[in-house]
Amino acid sequence: MRNIYRKIGQQLTAISGLGVIAITTLTVTTLLLGFKHIGWLQPLELMTLDLMVRSRPEQLPDDRLLIVGLTEDDITSRNRWPLSDEIVAELLAKLQTYEPSVIGVDLYRDIPYEPGLKKLTKQLQAPNVISIQNLGDEKTRGVPAPAVVPEEQIGFNDLVLDPDGKVRRTLLIAGSNLSFAWQIVSKHLQKDKIFPRNSEYSEEIIWGEGRFSPLNRNSGGYHGIDDRGYQILLDYRAENIARQVSLEDVLTGKVEPDWVKGKIVLIGSVAPSLRDLFFTPYSWITKEDIPKMPGVLVHAQMVSHLLDVIAGDRPLFSFWQESVETLWIISWVFIGACTAWNYRRPWVLIISYPSLILLVTVVGFTLFLNGIWVSVWTPLTGLLASGTMVFAYRSYQSQRQHNTVMRLLGQNTSPEIATALWNNRDQLINDGKLPGQRLIATLFFTDLQNFTTVAEKMPPESLMDWLNEYLGMLTQTVTEYRGIVNKFTGDGVMAAFGVPVASRTTQDIDRNAQDAVACALVIGDRLVAMNEKWQATGLPLCTMRVGIFTGPIVAGSLGSKDRLEYGLLGDTVNIASRLESCEKDRQPSDCRILIAEETLVHLKDRFQVENWGPLSLKGKHQTVNVYRVIGSKNDALLKSKREKSEKNSGSNSQPLPLDHKNLL
Repeated sequence: MRNIYRKIGQQLTAISGLGVIAITTLTVTTLLLGFKHIGWLQPLELMTLDLMVRSRPEQLPDDRLLIVGLTEDDITSRNRWPLSDEIVAELLAKLQTYEPSVIGVDLYRDIPYEPGLKKLTKQLQAPNVISIQNLGDEKTRGVPAPAVVPEEQIGFNDLVLDPDGKVRRTLLIAGSNLSFAWQIVSKHLQKDKIFPRNSEYSEEIIWGEGRFSPLNRNSGGYHGIDDRGYQILLDYRAENIARQVSLEDVLTGKVEPDWVKGKIVLIGSVAPSLRDLFFTPYSWITKEDIPKMPGVLVHAQMVSHLLDVIAGDRPLFSFWQESVETLWIISWVFIGACTAWNYRRPWVLIISYPSLILLVTVVGFTLFLNGIWVSVWTPLTGLLASGTMVFAYRSYQSQRQHNTVMRLLGQNTSPEIATALWNNRDQLINDGKLPGQRLIATLFFTDLQNFTTVAEKMPPESLMDWLNEYLGMLTQTVTEYRGIVNKFTGDGVMAAFGVPVASRTTQDIDRNAQDAVACALVIGDRLVAMNEKWQATGLPLCTMRVGIFTGPIVAGSLGSKDRLEYGLLGDTVNIASRLESCEKDRQPSDCRILIAEETLVHLKDRFQVENWGPLSLKGKHQTVNVYRVIGSKNDALLKSKREKSEKNSGSNSQPLPLDHKNLL
């Protein structure tokens, strides 16, 4: 199983960026559409819809409506519920004196509540009074309207609840029955001869300026709702929908006539004890003082909404076709994947994704303000999911690339080189390999003098420890000076300065050459200190040679994907190696450093050199101008400062090697 996972990982790593984005987009979109079909994302979409309803600017209360709310005080003062038919008849008679357009009675009066039945019957039969009935459901028979009321003056007051118990939809037609709000609006517009009619070409109902289309199971953010009957999405006007007065206010004459004349009056209970209360988009957990809206106010919202749509003042909510909604989701999934693929720096992603989330939200809210409800949470989920998947893949890929680099370069790369390499890995790494790259670098070879003789005199274990201490010093020093140790050559090293990231400017090439020479001088100083320690412990002393040459090379991977080596090829490598072995008998110091004129031109007169003249190197037909590096031109100044410091401190400790790193 482990091998299977490894093979899958190897195959995934080879996929191109476009392929990763395509596969991620397809996978995430398929999952989201599946979740959408199941309905798992619907609660989030409805929560977002509520937030948008509460966040948009509220309109002014609808002055076409007046609410007569039966309060707790109204019930207490009359010491009974339901109120008697006589009281309700008195209320209707009083309102009629103000000449309302329509009176909607959101009170069940299917059973007589004497006294006053005859008076109430007369009032309910007035042509501008709309009474209610309750259709109920398969389990309940519902509540009928008063038998004395004409059929055209009856509307059902059943409310459709979403799965979370909130009222977000208006049921206009159920079978052959019309809703309470429909009947009120129809009666109100009758004088203006504005009547609804069916479209000849669709399920639309054309009513004034409004074109009503029914909700379906998956409209907007809904996923599989019960769409029986003729439903529309309720567009709440404002939390305070209209002016509200009490029963007592009407009966005692505290109502101004112009509040009623020509207006729609709705009568219903607002007393909490009667429990005619419903959750709405305005009901949210942090607002405990008004968690629900009385039913009469919900019906007022429906009446106001219908009036505005018919007048052309508010658009009826529309919804994209499922194919367009799917394209909307796919687009954001794709954008999330592309963003994660093209930006690997964490701070860029931290900025990008909140910006994209804000953009999705703003677009969704803008469409909502213009009467179009589209999914918001579904594309947001897709955006984040695709981004997370691609980012995880990129992290996995980066880790594999990092392992490739470490396998090639080991742990002998300076922090500066390692950082530069990793920041440029897209240019350097191709299918798990470092492609060949032409660049200008400074090559650095070292070798011990008479190592064979030393090896003959030491036990293998002691020789290994002695040699490792020496090679460890070389490796550490090369790394300190931003070089890399490319390979060990038995008792020496092959190092390079200016790889694997190509130097783009003359200043960078100069710096690489100066780093290499300064590194060689420090190695010489440290070798002197090591010889002193070895002499004290009876270990053999050693001298070494260094060859340095600057020129063009080709750097890249050598071998197969199972066994790779970071190779440096070119005549520059050969010349540096030949400089190290040139004139072996001329060893004027513990560490002999030879360079060619091609390196000298990059040192900018910062080092003391001795001209050895043109020399023939092994395998070369032409001679090479060779120079021995003696030291830095600042050595004398640095030595003077160090001696002064030691004198002032009175220290008897051994002097430290010159630090040529600080001389450049």
